[in-house]
Amino acid sequence: MFKKFETTFAGRKLVIETGKMACLANGSCLVRYGDTAVLVNATMSKEPRDGIDFLPLSVDYEEKLYAVGKIPGGFIKREGKPSDKAVLVSRVIDRPIRPLFPKDYRNDTSIHITAMCVEPDVLPEVPAMIGASVALNISDIPFDRIVGAVKVGLIDNKLVLNPDLKQREMSDLDLTVAATYEKVCMIEAGANEVENDVMLEAIKLGHEEIKKLCAFIQEIKDEIGKPKAEYKSFKVPDELMEEIKALAYDKMFKAVETTDKTVRDANVDNLTEEVKNKYIEAHGEEEYLGNKSMIAEAMYKIEKKAVRSMIIDKHMRPDGRAFDEIRPLSAEVHLLERTHGSALFTRGQTQVLSVATLGMVSEEQTLDGLDEESSKRYIHHYNFPPYSVGEARPSRGPGRREIGHGALAERALAPVIPSKEEFPYTIRVVSEVLSSNGSTSQASVCGSTLALMDAGVPIKTPVAGISTGLFTKEENVDDYVMVTDIQGIEDFFGDMDFKVAGTHKGITAIQVDIKIDGLSYDVIKEAFERTYKARLYILDEIMLKALDKPRKEISKYAPRITTIEINPEKIRDVIGTGGKVINKIIEETGVKIDIEDDGKVFVAGVDSQAVEKAINMIEGITKDVEPDTIYLAKVVKILDIGAVVEVLPGKEGLLHISKIRKERVNKVEDVLKVGDTIEVLVTEIDKDTGKIKMISTALMGSRR
Repeated sequence: MFKKFETTFAGRKLVIETGKMACLANGSCLVRYGDTAVLVNATMSKEPRDGIDFLPLSVDYEEKLYAVGKIPGGFIKREGKPSDKAVLVSRVIDRPIRPLFPKDYRNDTSIHITAMCVEPDVLPEVPAMIGASVALNISDIPFDRIVGAVKVGLIDNKLVLNPDLKQREMSDLDLTVAATYEKVCMIEAGANEVENDVMLEAIKLGHEEIKKLCAFIQEIKDEIGKPKAEYKSFKVPDELMEEIKALAYDKMFKAVETTDKTVRDANVDNLTEEVKNKYIEAHGEEEYLGNKSMIAEAMYKIEKKAVRSMIIDKHMRPDGRAFDEIRPLSAEVHLLERTHGSALFTRGQTQVLSVATLGMVSEEQTLDGLDEESSKRYIHHYNFPPYSVGEARPSRGPGRREIGHGALAERALAPVIPSKEEFPYTIRVVSEVLSSNGSTSQASVCGSTLALMDAGVPIKTPVAGISTGLFTKEENVDDYVMVTDIQGIEDFFGDMDFKVAGTHKGITAIQVDIKIDGLSYDVIKEAFERTYKARLYILDEIMLKALDKPRKEISKYAPRITTIEINPEKIRDVIGTGGKVINKIIEETGVKIDIEDDGKVFVAGVDSQAVEKAINMIEGITKDVEPDTIYLAKVVKILDIGAVVEVLPGKEGLLHISKIRKERVNKVEDVLKVGDTIEVLVTEIDKDTGKIKMISTALMGSRR
């Protein structure tokens, strides 16, 4: 049955339609916000997936180019694999809803989102997140928490909800907040050095608007929501849990208490093997095989409980650090001779090598998506090879996690990248994770800052990143312990990974992953304070001691790019018919040349003399011959009446035989030959014919 629900959200009309489309999905809705329309469908498998210890949830956001009236490029003319932007939107929707599912639920669950129509002023991400919450809540899928989302901008120091296109272009903040009525459950932000207090106010403003949205979704759920389906619970039976706990719990504390991740993993593996042998001894191998997955789940819960108890109750971290203590840090630059810039950043057992490459402006990345951005000249890629965690498996290319972490580092550094006018290069940084034990994305921010400086990129100010973790008591989530610089085990068993990157002045990027139902404002405020203190220490005591400012010169292996401006009407002359002229310049000099429509010309080459030669050739083509100006002309042809000379590239005139020397010249060949150069004064340019009249400077006498 078709239903339509309307409200006003952040100053725009929001419409939720159900019952008309995709009626075979467990839950479906069409979200209209402005002219943007997003179809969201939620489905659930009838039976759980056996043999897994996680929630098999998939969130797939699809960009259809018909939504903005585009036909996909290329030969196939249809959408291919998801763009990086689509992957990032999928992650932003997944992160707030995943922790709100029942912990013992194992049915395959899919949320499929299609952006069907997009208005430039209304990006589809927020309607997509709203639609996911509505589709899940009105379905029979056992998801029973209402969550909403909003974007917040900062324009002229004023906070704006769901900014439009023009506002986004001027905004110093791109903040996405997801929350339940009670608490904030996801934060994602890119910012232009925004201070902690302003960021917190932006989060609070967003949450207040989300509360109204949650009330609206509750009304929809009350009216058309289906009864929630029963599902098979994968909770470990109490009797088995108690038996495994008796065998392992006390020993688990000792197993995890070490600074070395490798030793800790070995200790836990040895204890797991010991528990297995004792269980087989007591119950037999057949019963063990029947309960193997439950025993593994029990061991996971015991390790989690031991780590959390150690931190919350005993106020001890597994590696013995204080709650605000950062692991040992080090930084090195210029490790690789022929790359344009490189840096190695190490924090404990987390180690990232970042490498910077400088290229032509034409090498910027072209984007084919639903928003207005068509290209970008700063690109950050993040790789997480299996060896970084000691695993023996083949690499399969970047997954969603790699794309997400690369985008986070890119967002953190983008505000400090110089403009194209200041530094006419496309810049790519690749962060290779060499060893991982927590917060590699923030290590890549630190290493990439140094790699950019090593490459001679005049960044506005250095950026560092760090994360904090949270451990709450089950009976009271407001009773918590916060720790700075979480390692892998603290991330794995903690309730939060609060990543913040920024400069001395303010925040440039945030990404918050939460495993509980949300965060209070007090927790967010403390996380901001902790990360600010930690990143200042990393900047001042480690990074800036490795390299305190960008190098004055770029690498000798990087292209030297010189920018000149020509009259846009002369561009065709530089390019020539079929590219004949520009290709000749490139062939003679070995440089690369980019020309923009406004007349900016970028000439790049490792050899500075070749660059200068190419510029002279271009300027020769584009400059006009001026009267009463002396030129060093080249003889290109000998005639009976004189010599045809090239004053500027492509600009020729006749130097009459009588204008060559003071003395009488009987034959031109007696004094000039093709290829000679002669200094001439242009005396006149005929306005009608364009013919150039000139004399040799040898005839100028006192005028010279």
